[in-house]
Amino acid sequence: MMREMAVERQRPSSVRPGARRQRHDSGSSRPSASNQGDGEHEATAKSRPTARRSYGDAVRSAPAGRKSDGAAAAIARNPSTSHASGSRPSRLPSHVSSAPENEGAVLVTGICGRLGKLLARELHRGRRVVGVDRRPFPDRPKDIVHHPIDLRRKKTRDLFRGGGISAVVHLGVLHDPRTSDRERHTWNVVAFQKLLEYLAQYEVPKLVVLSSANVYGPQPGNSQFLTEETPLLGSQEFGGIRDLVELDMLAQSFFWKHPSTETVVLRPCHILGRVKNAASNYLRLPRPVTILGFDPMVQAIHERDVVSAIQLAMRPGVRGIYNLRGPGELPLSRILQILDRTPRVLPGTVARAGLDQLWKYRLTSFPSPEIDHIRYVCMVDDERARADMGFRPRYTLEQTVRAVQSDR
Repeated sequence: MMREMAVERQRPSSVRPGARRQRHDSGSSRPSASNQGDGEHEATAKSRPTARRSYGDAVRSAPAGRKSDGAAAAIARNPSTSHASGSRPSRLPSHVSSAPENEGAVLVTGICGRLGKLLARELHRGRRVVGVDRRPFPDRPKDIVHHPIDLRRKKTRDLFRGGGISAVVHLGVLHDPRTSDRERHTWNVVAFQKLLEYLAQYEVPKLVVLSSANVYGPQPGNSQFLTEETPLLGSQEFGGIRDLVELDMLAQSFFWKHPSTETVVLRPCHILGRVKNAASNYLRLPRPVTILGFDPMVQAIHERDVVSAIQLAMRPGVRGIYNLRGPGELPLSRILQILDRTPRVLPGTVARAGLDQLWKYRLTSFPSPEIDHIRYVCMVDDERARADMGFRPRYTLEQTVRAVQSDR
């Protein structure tokens, strides 16, 4: 009897031990300070616990329809088990399936955008794909069904009413800063609320939402690497991103209210490639503006790596909030050197005043609040995505930067 009790005490804990991952990315190293000439910003590295409960475990322990005290605390932490330095995990976590669900169709909103087309071409090889986008899709594969309808219209409900939708990937976010606040809010927030209503009503088992690391906001006091628990302060200085922050928070709320749906929110750093976003458009400028005294460290991720992360997020068992980063970090000046760009270096006040005037007369596509992205650091920690989903970027940092010039 005493021998059995001794054996019982020696049984290992059910929590898998983890080790904090040390980054050894080629071509970059973790800097001691990311902004030159900014005395207030210092690089800080927060220690993480060696054993943590996964986001999915927190949900499974909470009663359906409400949050337990432990689960409510978990949404603030949203931890996951770490892996050793730089090594690819030999297997996925036990709650994650090694293959995507093949039954049912995948509904992709915003399918006519660059990321939507890339994702559709990957998914349609093994699954039925249904796209929703008001824009035309002339070069779509024949086996992809495209509905040129508005998400806010009742016709969208008919797609769910017919059944057969097993996953929704939401890419249909309007980012145009020249769109009126009312139109942008109606499209990004009201339309997403409708989509969530249909997901709950027809019990769709998987939802993947593409948010952005910009919801954290570039701040002079940011930590060197922001985790998923960092407050979403991106709209404090830039009202144009307010809708994206609200969309992100709606997805988090849906996560807790409907635990039967595996909800995944992805927050990638700057996406580079042929995609038409602010970061890629900035790097395409022949003489981009930089701010005197500032050379922030920048993270970037290839558009095809984002598509790969979405596919990983669609696996059964994956749920939660995940930051995504590319293969490393580089100073902004080094990124411009890779592209053979000669920047215009201006004082911050001059650059802001000049952009305000250019924006007023529609001579630029960059509103002045976006200057903060070339002044302050906003880099993310992607330890959770690597541990829970096995995500690894395939493209090097130089390949990622040069992707803005690619014709493919």
